Amino acid sequence: MSKRAYKYHLRLEQVAGIAPDSPQHAPLELDFENHDDIFSIVERLQSRQLFAEPGQSTEFAIGLKLFSEVMLKNRQHPLFEEFAPAFKAFMQRLKAPTQE
Repeated sequence: MSKRAYKYHLRLEQVAGIAPDSPQHAPLELDFENHDDIFSIVERLQSRQLFAEPGQSTEFAIGLKLFSEVMLKNRQHPLFEEFAPAFKAFMQRLKAPTQE
């Protein structure tokens, strides 16, 4: 466990399937740590209105922070070798002040 990390609990629950006979999955629950305040990041991205659908900023922020933390903790993994430079450039663009 990291000393300087926020601790989170995530519950993902399927509320409907794509078709009436779609299998119903049990909820997934996950405890994890992240070096960032994810709630603060969600608020910032929501205020920027990056996407047409308001909820997509929340989806994007949560997915991005889950992914990026795993990548950060496993930065030497061959899976991320080619992707890391592009991801760094992507994050710099995302964090840049908005151009209005």
